[in-house]
Amino acid sequence: MTDNKLLEGKKRLHFIGIGGSGMYPIVQILHAAGYEITGSDVNEGDIIDYERAMGIRVFIPHAAENIKGADLIVYSAAIMPGNPEMEEAERLGIPRIERSVMLGYVASLYQKPVCIAGTHGKTSTTAMTAQALLMCGKDPAAVIGGKLPYIGGYGKSGRDESIVVESCEYHNTFLELTPYYAVLLNIDNDHLEFFGSMDNLKAAFRKFCASATGAVLYNGDDENSRQALAGLEKKCITFGLSDGCDYRAVNVTLKKPGFFQFDVAVTGKAPVHVSLGVPGRHHIYNALACFAVCSLLGCAPQDVAQGIAAFGGAGRRFEVLGHVGGVTIADDYAHHPTELEATLKAAKEMGFHQVWAVFQPFTFSRTKMLLDDFARVLSIADHVVMTEIMGSRETNDSYQVYTKDLAAKIPGSVWFDTFEEVAGYTMSHAQQNDLVITLGCGDVYKAAKLMLKYNA
Repeated sequence: MTDNKLLEGKKRLHFIGIGGSGMYPIVQILHAAGYEITGSDVNEGDIIDYERAMGIRVFIPHAAENIKGADLIVYSAAIMPGNPEMEEAERLGIPRIERSVMLGYVASLYQKPVCIAGTHGKTSTTAMTAQALLMCGKDPAAVIGGKLPYIGGYGKSGRDESIVVESCEYHNTFLELTPYYAVLLNIDNDHLEFFGSMDNLKAAFRKFCASATGAVLYNGDDENSRQALAGLEKKCITFGLSDGCDYRAVNVTLKKPGFFQFDVAVTGKAPVHVSLGVPGRHHIYNALACFAVCSLLGCAPQDVAQGIAAFGGAGRRFEVLGHVGGVTIADDYAHHPTELEATLKAAKEMGFHQVWAVFQPFTFSRTKMLLDDFARVLSIADHVVMTEIMGSRETNDSYQVYTKDLAAKIPGSVWFDTFEEVAGYTMSHAQQNDLVITLGCGDVYKAAKLMLKYNA
């Protein structure tokens, strides 16, 4: 539950980890609201450059003296125990809150928070919805997990009554939000190392949707979502391809390889034609969710359709980075088998000679739990090149799983220890009119950047 008095009497807010993409839009909104913002991080970066251009003081690296004069500390979930600024704040008695708590407060500043949740598609749908609303003449605030080229950033402050928020289920952080419209795209078997079971995961999404004060919009074709919301005493609006969905995609066809078009059918209204500017069948559902939200916020159907058509994707979501020797280099955030399957199927439909999947497994628990599923979907590609597993917050002590275990299940696949080896092998074997796509939510994009500089 949001504390509406969280910032009462507070003037200076200090952000530890201010250079993160999740922090940046919150900083933008609070800066526009008149708060004095300072922050710190361990490395320079584009986001810090943007924040400094706003007049915000950012310190590199973390140090106890950086928090002097702060009334409240906001810290990233990535901040480790022993951080000198956190310890100094404790010593001085300065209150500290995690980023998700501040996000809940920021969202509560707007009358109609649109909170977009689901295992897959959150970033793309949040970005698409923000862009469509802007192109419809609205001025929403936005908090997006990827960079939206249309606004040149990860979010914005806004003058309208709405804010569009990417709402992450991990560690139940989305329960800090109080949606006006709660949007549920899908529920899949991810983060089970935290939730423990699918039943617990479904219960978390149900609790999130139950907190909506306006309406719940959900994917009527997704069985897990239907089960999670069965009997929920809220106004529920469905989207999908099935009969009975309130916002339904009909007459679905390919307009060009990989890119779909369809009509949105709404009971009692004339169908509206939608043409997608991003590849992949899964974006039909994202577009339907976007169309429903924008319609409920008062946008004209044809204007929404134009906004959706103009959306070319968010950063690291099938983002084409460039071309080298006739080889197309792209990057995608997909890190779960369902996401990899959607991305690779879209890639295979786009008319390239061969598709190279360059994959970085992320977390030992997910890799071990879903090893067979990863092998199955990566095999969609013509060639598979992998890195070792990025453990992130985990150690391999209790899992004992390695990339070689995954490679053994994918005939012809290879793996390397370094991005230099990955880039060198891939680019020395890829041929003209091939697509090379790096996949994963870690730092595998660095391999893509090396490929862009490759000289045979």
